[in-house]
Amino acid sequence: MEAHLTEWLNLSVRWVHMITGIAWIGASFYFVWLENNLNRVNPKTGLAGDLWAIHGGGIYHLEKYKLAPPQMPENLHWFKWEAYATWLSGVALMLVVYYLNPSLYLVKPGVDLAPAMAIAIGFGSMLVGYGAYHLLCNSALGKRPALLGAVLFVLLIAAAYGFNLIFSGRAAYIHVGAIIGTIMVGNVFFTIMPAQRALVKAIENQTTPDPSLPARGLLRSRHNNYFTLPVLFIMISNHFPSTYGSQYNWLILAGIAMLAVLVRHYFNTRHDSSKFIWTLPAAALGMVCLAYVTGPSMKSVTPQTAVAVSPNAPLANPAATGAAPAQLPTAESASFAQVNSVIQQRCAVCHSATPSSPMFTAPPAGFMLDTPAQIKAQAAQIHAQSVASQVMPLGNITQMTEQERELIGAWIAHGAPLH
Repeated sequence: MEAHLTEWLNLSVRWVHMITGIAWIGASFYFVWLENNLNRVNPKTGLAGDLWAIHGGGIYHLEKYKLAPPQMPENLHWFKWEAYATWLSGVALMLVVYYLNPSLYLVKPGVDLAPAMAIAIGFGSMLVGYGAYHLLCNSALGKRPALLGAVLFVLLIAAAYGFNLIFSGRAAYIHVGAIIGTIMVGNVFFTIMPAQRALVKAIENQTTPDPSLPARGLLRSRHNNYFTLPVLFIMISNHFPSTYGSQYNWLILAGIAMLAVLVRHYFNTRHDSSKFIWTLPAAALGMVCLAYVTGPSMKSVTPQTAVAVSPNAPLANPAATGAAPAQLPTAESASFAQVNSVIQQRCAVCHSATPSSPMFTAPPAGFMLDTPAQIKAQAAQIHAQSVASQVMPLGNITQMTEQERELIGAWIAHGAPLH
């Protein structure tokens, strides 16, 4: 029952996070697009520009004031709850997925790190990340946007590298995303909203607004816009172990984030010209290159010489017994019976129609390994998860050994025969 309730709690929080995130990102994309596409030729007095648009069967006319209208309108729509709800639901999701069971999902297998310390590092990194970003923006570097962006990029990838030393691949990625998300919501709470409140207060008091505050808010809003696509990738990355599961996952994240920023820059500037259209084919080529360089090496799936193992005998865990690791079959001698013995012990406790693990009431992602046909059909994914990236079993909770991984890799490399 506990596993069932945890799963539904995960689902509910994740759904809220997705809904509010879409609302926030959609508003961000729209208003940056609106700002970039204003007609600024001979605007009316007091206006920065206007825009005509058609959508959903209607025609709209939007105007932007240079600073503010002469008096406050009766109804003024604010955009803030989307950002706050997205961040709060994201933190709640981290709590449910990673912090309630840090030894399984958060801490990297083999790393001697107390769960409480791991949680403190994870949560503290969000606060430190925003503080460092805020200081950099308010420094002389803040007046040089391109250089500031490069410095922020290097610092975030350095954080990804550091997280990878102590956290699981999934947790390392998600904590980089958490830092970026905290920076984004911090921009809304500490810079954009105060600037908007000051603007409204000046209108109400019939005083001249300070033009530097809205300008600073617009700059931080643009920062958020460029952060968005890397964060979206991080949100879906846990479905792709060839990214977060690689020993070079921080470099893969750097590559994908850079490509995402290039694509975002094209869409942010296409109103002015198409001089950045090259970023689209460059990003596509970059993804192809990343797919190629992250491909599994055959060296990682072909074990060295070994002796025969009884097909039906369970494979001992040397870490638990203190014995020297048992040698396993070569690609030519590895049998399905031996592989099946490993999979049933190490994998099927969760990936079964009726999981024996108390953590699950149903097989995660519907991935089942009960029958020979299921195992053979899923051979490529088994290799990706347990041999190439070694992200499964989660936290290596069933203590799969390197020799067992090599056995599975050898069997798959030999064509995954069912004999």
